[in-house]
Amino acid sequence: LVDARPQSGYFVRSQLAVPPAPQAAAAEPSSAIAAESTVLSRIASVLAAQTRPDTIDLSLACPKGSDFYPGEKLGRIVADLTRRHPELLTDYSLPPGPLLLRREICRHATELGMQLQPDAILLTNGCMEALQLALHATTRAGDTVGLESPTYFNLIPLLDRLGLKAIEIPTHPEGGLSLDALELLLSEGRLKVVVTMPTVHNPLGTSMSPANKRRLANLARTYKVPVIEDALYAELQFSTPLQPTAKAFDRDGWIIVCASYTKTLAPGMRVGWMEGGRFGRELAELKFCSSVAQPALLGEAIGRFLESGGYAQHIRRLRRTYAAQTERLRGLIHDAFPAGTRATQPSGGFLVWVELPEGCDTNRLFDLALRRGIGMTPGKLYSPSGRYTRHLRLSGCYPFSDRHVHALMTLGELAGAQLR
Repeated sequence: LVDARPQSGYFVRSQLAVPPAPQAAAAEPSSAIAAESTVLSRIASVLAAQTRPDTIDLSLACPKGSDFYPGEKLGRIVADLTRRHPELLTDYSLPPGPLLLRREICRHATELGMQLQPDAILLTNGCMEALQLALHATTRAGDTVGLESPTYFNLIPLLDRLGLKAIEIPTHPEGGLSLDALELLLSEGRLKVVVTMPTVHNPLGTSMSPANKRRLANLARTYKVPVIEDALYAELQFSTPLQPTAKAFDRDGWIIVCASYTKTLAPGMRVGWMEGGRFGRELAELKFCSSVAQPALLGEAIGRFLESGGYAQHIRRLRRTYAAQTERLRGLIHDAFPAGTRATQPSGGFLVWVELPEGCDTNRLFDLALRRGIGMTPGKLYSPSGRYTRHLRLSGCYPFSDRHVHALMTLGELAGAQLR
């Protein structure tokens, strides 16, 4: 059951036993970048597993099913727009993108503490393009990027492809990026840019406190080093009111915020956005050189859905759903995995970071599980230097069918077998 507590948000009322939080990462930053081919090969294996009809993927970050997306409502809006405005099928939507959607993005951003202007919003093909554009605008080949550890795995081959080096900054499963470690690196002039996901982190699922987000914004301003904030999951927080993003504390344009509607609304539409602060003009030019334009029809459809109030209603329901889903997932982890297993308690979204006991190897576990028709992402993917060999990411963005529960129990048994 889910309790809605006034001024607090959604909390799961449950008597399920749940695992404790994972231990903190290493205290010291480290410089490393994995070979692109190695990381891409493992990512390709993970993605291939998701598409196999005989495989249940327990760590996918793309919600599946009508429980998570308003597909029919969006379909009706698209059909109506196509009928009334067929020119949307033939027109380009040049940067910065449809005005209606940019206005609605700004209106909804106030819930996250951000005061944005439509003229400063740039629409993108998903959040990944926004992150890539932000890195292009703030770095040159050979520069060093401050990266959370663990971090979103697709960033690692992206940095390598751009010729960038990474310094892994310890990121606590409960408190987020180590700002003391970050400040030391900034004071030594070692970083050109920092990439962070301080609100509902992937893969941790947890968030940095508002006070630390303010400090992060102050560090960016003090040292004049841009921060690229990935706010992809920020709207899926369980707290009410929502906690602000780091961008909410940015007064001088040093934070570039990136987000999209792929996790909350329509992954197939690939509609993302960014606000570039002092880098806005360069980002618009890079966007034009990168993909020229956005699909006009899709941007207009999402803009109308946001304007109608349908999105606000949908996102409130989604937060309640994921609060219950992640708590049930944590209970299943406690029941299925060996003693000593730890798991994060997400502040939003649907991802849970799991730490297995000494003696377990999640890279081997991935291979063993795949032979049994079970997919998951091993922890090594989330670190340029290949850390987190006892960790894995699990997800609660699918209906808990008997088949899924059985797959989780089997995965736990396979993990336990490594200890015998």
